[in-house]
Amino acid sequence: MRAEDWRKMGLKDEEYQLITEIIGRDPNYVELGMYSVMWSEHCSYKNSKEVLRTFPTKGERVLQGPGENAGIVDIGDGLAVCFKIESHNHPSAIEPYQGAATGVGGIIRDIFTMGARPIALLNSLRFGTLEDARARYIFNGVVSGIAGYGNCIGIPTVGGEVYFDPCYQGNPLVNAMCVGLLETDKIKRGQASGTGNPVILVGARTGRDGMHGVTFASEELSAASEEKRPAVQVGDPFMEKLLLEACLELIYHDDVVGIQDLGGAGLTCATSEMASRAGTGLEIELDRVPCREQGMTPYEIMLSESQERMLMVVLPEKEEKVHEVFRRWGLTSTTIGQVTEDGVLRVRMGGKVVAEVPARSLAEDAPVYCPAFNEPAYLKTTAQLQLAEIPDLSDAEKVLMLLLAAPNIASKEWVWQQYDYMVRTCTVVLPGSDAAVLRLRGTKKGLAMTVDCNSRYVYLDPYLGGKIAVAEAARNVVCSGGEPLAVTDCLNFGNPEKAEIFWQFRKAVEGISEACLAFATPVIGGNVSFYNETNGEAIYPTPTVGMVGLLEDVEKRCTQEFKADGDLIVLLGETYEELGGSEYLATVHGRVAGMPPALELAKEKALHQLVLGAIGQGLVKSAHDLSEGGLAVALAECTFGKNIAASVELRTNGLRSDSLLFGESQSRILLSVAADKVELLLALAAQENVPASVIGKTGGQKLSLTVDGHEVINLPLDKMQNAWREAIGCLLK
Repeated sequence: MRAEDWRKMGLKDEEYQLITEIIGRDPNYVELGMYSVMWSEHCSYKNSKEVLRTFPTKGERVLQGPGENAGIVDIGDGLAVCFKIESHNHPSAIEPYQGAATGVGGIIRDIFTMGARPIALLNSLRFGTLEDARARYIFNGVVSGIAGYGNCIGIPTVGGEVYFDPCYQGNPLVNAMCVGLLETDKIKRGQASGTGNPVILVGARTGRDGMHGVTFASEELSAASEEKRPAVQVGDPFMEKLLLEACLELIYHDDVVGIQDLGGAGLTCATSEMASRAGTGLEIELDRVPCREQGMTPYEIMLSESQERMLMVVLPEKEEKVHEVFRRWGLTSTTIGQVTEDGVLRVRMGGKVVAEVPARSLAEDAPVYCPAFNEPAYLKTTAQLQLAEIPDLSDAEKVLMLLLAAPNIASKEWVWQQYDYMVRTCTVVLPGSDAAVLRLRGTKKGLAMTVDCNSRYVYLDPYLGGKIAVAEAARNVVCSGGEPLAVTDCLNFGNPEKAEIFWQFRKAVEGISEACLAFATPVIGGNVSFYNETNGEAIYPTPTVGMVGLLEDVEKRCTQEFKADGDLIVLLGETYEELGGSEYLATVHGRVAGMPPALELAKEKALHQLVLGAIGQGLVKSAHDLSEGGLAVALAECTFGKNIAASVELRTNGLRSDSLLFGESQSRILLSVAADKVELLLALAAQENVPASVIGKTGGQKLSLTVDGHEVINLPLDKMQNAWREAIGCLLK
């Protein structure tokens, strides 16, 4: 074997040497390919594994944590919620439509592989600025791919986030999250148990698409990446729908011992991981694998990432029944091998053994690295923000209109209107509010779900930014009336072999872990996506947090828009002199600098308890967290849903006007409350030691903000709403 062979596959010289020690000889070309994909960063997590072990992963409700296809949390009454988020960044940069579509397909399979019926999709998307033609092309393609797959398969896309920044110009982020529902006694895992049990491959025929997709995802993008377009898989949502229904039918009737989807690294990954988890081996015959192209080699069949395929282990007495179910659903299924007890993954073709390696060595024995890390030099520059050098507000109305039209704040209606968010008719809080809410049929329960990350904060302070990502997700769930349950995360970073990037990663994980402990929301699964760089320039560190919350009574859900004239507006939390990392500072002053707003986890937790209690007692008509754009933007957003205006009076109390109106201090929520219930709310706030003040009243014809007795904003709702709603559409024309 030549050094150029393994280096071309992404293996280091010392990794090749380790392979020879494990198997006692030089690997053949098929085996080398199998190790190269399984030991890629994308599959092995060799640079992140040690850090990920610091996450809190256990809790009273956790039924399945990290290590399986998706995490599962108990929600009572014999039901559980299953959810996970994953990235499909590099494929989406090269082929936006199929890259995004197959990302959706892959995360759906992760959910129904566990025995759960997928009930909702969310996504977190990052692109370059829309003034750039290629960024617009990628943006359009990704949104179309998400819509095309989710709409066809009949799973509602109910929420998400979309951000734009020059740092994502060459490397967009496409993070897809799926939420599923299952009965607690129907959980299935990806294990190849039971010596002699048949191994069945089902679904689409195997082709040459997706070859070395995981290797492609484990390197930086460059001008040469366009040549790797064939590495992007092609999806078929109609095939996936049939696969979903057939697999769930078999799982429901307990006809499956173990099951796993064929995603990254294809058949190599599914066979080695299923055997490794069970401590068994597998023998498979590649001649039995249905292929859609002539003359496919063992190397190609084992590494293909063709979509809509599943591998399952069944009892011998169930084998024919399983094939019959798949025939009834119009799917191709083939018994390709059996479980063995020797721990070896043995692959045959044409009567010959073409690969024979320990299954565990592929799935678990990749080297674990602890890269060097040090604080990025840029932080010494970005931290130097002198507010005295930033002129205070001279025209608050102009600034508010600028922020409402800023792509990161403006309405994402252009995006979510392309999604079918009402299919299955369980969506009771639509996209555009703080969190989506779904009704669980046959129960009083509901689920609130969201994805969140302010990557600008993480860039300026990864530890604090990581904490804030969890806190904002929890606030969004709480504002919808849900009790936060658990977290899934998608950790998007640059090249971990660069010390400054790995420092960002370590500090962000530290911040996420601390917040998850404080809120009792364990991390039950997720994804690490490294090497998000283009020509050596990394994206902002973007640890996306997906969170699900439980509503015991879905009728008590809450949304962000004001509901009626005459209600009082209450601001919970405190506002400080904090402009670092704000959308105001970036949009109005062209600066990405300073420290993100401070976060005290105990105060944040008390805020959650107060708002959940108040919503549960029926005291709250609307709730909206304060995030990008601060108080003034949040007030405007609250007026949009039902076109109910507001009059607000504020005091600077020593603050700059821009900090008061557009600062992004944490642990703040805006409520509207009926006048006869406000005293009870304020009493509850005092009990929880949460600062609360009545700042205004709903009604009137315009949004009016008075500061220290002077009216600084007096804007018609339609003027604000038009700027907010039309901004992204105008940029795409």
